[in-house]
Parts: sequence; C-alpha cells; structure tokens
Amino acid sequence: MSEIENLSFEDAMRELEATVGKLETGEATLEESIALYERGARLRAHCEKRLREAEERVEKITLSASGQPTGTEPVEGQ
Repeated sequence: MSEIENLSFEDAMRELEATVGKLETGEATLEESIALYERGARLRAHCEKRLREAEERVEKITLSASGQPTGTEPVEGQ
C-alpha cells in the first residue's frame, strides 16, 4: 500500500491543495513541477476513490407511518 493510500480524505485534500498552491506560484523547476503534478494526480484519484467509498456506505433511514425510524436501506443505485 502506498503512502497516499494510507491518507484520510481530509489529509489527502489538504496535501492536494498545498500541491496545487506550489504549482500555481510558478517557483518550482520544471522537474519539480512534473513531480508535483504527478503527485497531485495521485492525490486527486485517491480523494475520488474515498468519496466513492463513502457514497457507497451512505444509507437512507426509513421511517414508519408515525415518523419513527424503522431501519435503513441502501441508497438507490447500489
């Protein structure tokens, strides 16, 4: 498992934002910029994966006629 795969969504987003910030300054050399871009792409993919996983876990709470929770059911599309 790579270092990026071990990051939480929040940590990966923070690092991605920092990486984008470094690229936007234009102060990195060409080689550094390429490495930053590649890492940013991996971080973005990791964040998307974490979001998909979270969406798959979301459940809809079902209510009885009286409004009391009766259980959960998978979100549509699962």
